[in-house]
Amino acid sequence: MYIGVTIPIEHSSNIEVLFSQAQELGIRSCQIVCWDEEAMTSEKAEEIQNARRVTGMAISGFWCGWNGPRVWDFQQGPITLGLVPAAYRFQRIQTLLAGCSFACEIGVKNLITHAGFLPENPAASEYAEVCAALQIVVDACKAKDINFLFETGQETPVTLKRTIQDLGEDHIGINLDPANLIMYGKANPVDALEVFGEYVMDVHGKDGMYPTDGHQLGKEVPLGEGKVDYPRFIAKLKEIGYDGAITIEREISGEQQIKDIISAKKLLEPLLW
Repeated sequence: MYIGVTIPIEHSSNIEVLFSQAQELGIRSCQIVCWDEEAMTSEKAEEIQNARRVTGMAISGFWCGWNGPRVWDFQQGPITLGLVPAAYRFQRIQTLLAGCSFACEIGVKNLITHAGFLPENPAASEYAEVCAALQIVVDACKAKDINFLFETGQETPVTLKRTIQDLGEDHIGINLDPANLIMYGKANPVDALEVFGEYVMDVHGKDGMYPTDGHQLGKEVPLGEGKVDYPRFIAKLKEIGYDGAITIEREISGEQQIKDIISAKKLLEPLLW
């Protein structure tokens, strides 16, 4: 295993500078995160490829956001996030298809996103509708030899596993965010690996607390200060044979974000060997 970091990009981003800043922290792998569809151009892809050649930065995945409202809570979340809300589904499928093409252009094998609050009842009509939408994206990824990765959090591990199995499993995997499983109150991430460990293709290094009411998610906190038991979590990843990136994600900005990334790296490094 090795350490990476999430690098958000926009149309105006200077990719080489962003890669160099990560490398100054001793990090040589990243997930590119993009919520700006205007940035997913051939010109930006070429810029990323050039920056990779100059800096030697590895990219473990392309995290593709989507347009429209997004509210990260338990009330508005189910009706605004991912491909679950029918009102935004068609537009977001198109964005993810563009993201699939962009991932291919930049030479990345994993396309990652939040699919939304996946229905837990497999007999519900909504479940079949969401699976049909996901199948369009999965088939496009498969055609380009790219993996479609669900980021964990908004669904229970067994619901996610069932969805992957129903979609056919080929070219499908999981971007495991252990903090999200806790912040959404869905699972202990160590135990979750017993359910879907064979599908894990990328991992976030993040930490958080369990929710304390039924309306708001649990709080994200610096890695090592939350409820993710990283010694046990990393040991379990080793047990199941995972040897990819642990990509640090700290969802704040400014100097404190940099300090927390450095601290997370120091905490993770001795656990990986």
